[in-house]
Amino acid sequence: MATFMDVHHGMSGITAEQLEAAHRADLAVQQSEGVHFKQAWADPASGTVWCLSEAPSAEAVQRVHERAGHKPDEIHSVPFSV
Repeated sequence: MATFMDVHHGMSGITAEQLEAAHRADLAVQQSEGVHFKQAWADPASGTVWCLSEAPSAEAVQRVHERAGHKPDEIHSVPFSV
């Protein structure tokens, strides 16, 4: 499985509770696409949210987020990490 970082813009003022609810929505449907969302971060001031996942493809990540109600603006492959 590949690793992906996706980015959501326009979420100014997002709270920890809202981020957790969005993450739970992803977790509820992730299995149908073979995706595993690992973690999410948010910056309420800039309105940016980042999600780290393992998935068979960027398209699978996109489909999960769309079904959960929050389409990402960007999805980046993460070929390696340290």
